[in-house]
Amino acid sequence: QVWQIRLDLHLLNHDGNIIDAASIAGIVALCHFRRPDVSVQGEEVTVYTPEERDPVPLSIHHMPICVSFAFFQQGTYLLVDPSEREERVMDGVLVIAMNKHHEICTMQSSGGIMLVKDQVLRCSKITAVKVAEITELIQKALENDQKVRKEGGKFGFAESIPNQKITAFKMESAAVDTNNVEEQAEEIITTAEPPSEVSTTPILHTPGTAQIGEGIENSWGDLEESDREEAVEEEGENEATAFECQKMETEDTSTMMETKRDEPIVVSDSEEEEVIILEPQKLPRKTR
Repeated sequence: QVWQIRLDLHLLNHDGNIIDAASIAGIVALCHFRRPDVSVQGEEVTVYTPEERDPVPLSIHHMPICVSFAFFQQGTYLLVDPSEREERVMDGVLVIAMNKHHEICTMQSSGGIMLVKDQVLRCSKITAVKVAEITELIQKALENDQKVRKEGGKFGFAESIPNQKITAFKMESAAVDTNNVEEQAEEIITTAEPPSEVSTTPILHTPGTAQIGEGIENSWGDLEESDREEAVEEEGENEATAFECQKMETEDTSTMMETKRDEPIVVSDSEEEEVIILEPQKLPRKTR
């Protein structure tokens, strides 16, 4: 009566905007998936094999597609479908998931930006256009796949399996200008700092260990100036607190000693030894 569907996405390559690519891949996989046909007669349930009956598609009512927008200079510039390099320098991102009926399924904003209402409305209008185009492409791809399968052919990923290829992408060749590459490389080398001298003589610290070269100084854990000031202040406060605690302990100790000095020594009756109370010795007064 109930089918449990699990969808796993494995990333083979990432060149930016992975949320949109994953949403398209996930919804296409669910639309392309076929479950075994089932018949129920009373309490008897029969699950048919693909040879007995053709598998049945899932009941998918709508296709939510994600569209990402990258913002630069606190929302001054807007970019759709950012690449990996563009994501490194963007201030924030807005992701809107919508179906072809212009129904917003989810919306997520992240980054150090604050968007106004007009910006969100503009992004939603762009999302509606992009979702309509992507949904049409998905439907055409699914129709072509179904048509080729009925004719007994192979389509999509199944076509790349005999060639032992994971992906079957095609990219048009583009000309690259390499005329000034050597000059630019020389400029970079001349302006760069010279490499540090490396000692190739092994250094023996202890028997059984050796080191070649001193390596580079590790700056991990170094504090900035503001952090150093805060650390000095905290250290001063800790020292003052420790001094106050020590002073209080000293006063408490001296008070206890004075109290004990005035009180007589009491010994229990069970002891048979003679009790002796020692009084402080009074020094004779000096007279002139």
